Amino acid sequence: MQKKSWQIINKILESFKKVPLFRWLYKLPWAPSLYHYSLALLGAIIYRMPSRRTVVVGVTGTKGKTTTLELINAGLEAAGLRTALLSSHRIKVGEKSEKNLLGNTQPGRFYIQAFLREAVSQGCTHVLLEIPSEGVVRHRHRFISFDGAAFINLHPEHIESHGSFEKYRDAKVKFFKDVERGVLKSKDRFFVVNRDDPNANYFIKEVDSERLILATRTSKKIGHRGKFNLENAGIAEAVLHRLGIGDDIVTAAFQRFDGVPGRMEFVQEKPFSIIVDYAHTPDSLEAVYTSLKEEEKPNKLICVLGSAGGGRDKWKRPEMGRVAGEHCDKIFLTNEDPFDEEPDQILEEIEGGITAGKRRKVKRIIDRKEAIEEAIKAAAKGDVVIITGKGSEPYLRVKNGEKIPWSDVGVAKEAISNKN
Repeated sequence: MQKKSWQIINKILESFKKVPLFRWLYKLPWAPSLYHYSLALLGAIIYRMPSRRTVVVGVTGTKGKTTTLELINAGLEAAGLRTALLSSHRIKVGEKSEKNLLGNTQPGRFYIQAFLREAVSQGCTHVLLEIPSEGVVRHRHRFISFDGAAFINLHPEHIESHGSFEKYRDAKVKFFKDVERGVLKSKDRFFVVNRDDPNANYFIKEVDSERLILATRTSKKIGHRGKFNLENAGIAEAVLHRLGIGDDIVTAAFQRFDGVPGRMEFVQEKPFSIIVDYAHTPDSLEAVYTSLKEEEKPNKLICVLGSAGGGRDKWKRPEMGRVAGEHCDKIFLTNEDPFDEEPDQILEEIEGGITAGKRRKVKRIIDRKEAIEEAIKAAAKGDVVIITGKGSEPYLRVKNGEKIPWSDVGVAKEAISNKN
């Protein structure tokens, strides 16, 4: 999206935050929630409630939100409908699509209302939104008139920012509660829940059973590899059918779907495979490694991984090491997004989860470019190199807020050229 009025308002709000009285008030326990709620309301008023004039679907869950949105979008476009989409991967309005460089899956400060207004003005009949838990806590979903809400799955993540897994789950459930209450009562809302997820009942009990659709893994063929994508596709299929898209159109759209950049993206397939994936939690690593071993049947699975710094979900570091130790034949531990933490300490914590007998497989290389190059050098015919953690993210985030331009796919391609 181009520079718009929301960015001007953003600057005004930032100047307010420098006022001593504002800073004092913001420290009061109730103040942050009221502040974000007020911003959501003000944004809806300024942009004249654009969500009333289009069909809006929000997708929440720990893993697979971006892929699920893209599958829904593929089905809608196959039916000849004009769409807008806002996810961690990209921002799309009609034919215009650009990478999401905002640093947030669900930006605040009026951005979403401005995005919805642009979607309506460009004639989009359907808008698809990714709904993260931290956005719900900050009321960024408020005053949007949703037609549908979908829940994919729930796994431990963002525990430090929420305080506990239960509070994290409650934030996801709150999205369903707020959509059920609704901004515009005339809308015929629906809710799609993955019935196979252990936490499904927390979502089911919050909505009217007549509005509820229980989904499971699809039996349709998907153009993009990865068995775990069948869960995402099952949710997308249920949403599309509820929106009136015929099964033949959905089937054809799924067969043509070639995935999302940075999500099980094959950079090379022969003589050995190189794949880039966004997996950055123990559960997602487990899913990716298991899928690759079952589907690709590699001679050796060579894994490049790290973990984000900045105090984010430190609990998962040894767990990721444990998963890598169980599945990978060679492990290259490296930088991901250290922020202000010491990279070597992060790698130490990951390696701590790998049992002593398996640590001989581990090589620590802090420089991510060098780690990817060494992993590719180590690969032979029939092997699989899997690079996780960054996906298509365009920056490495290091000390003092510095962002270094980055591309796992670009580095991998360069390493292939050098090896050849």
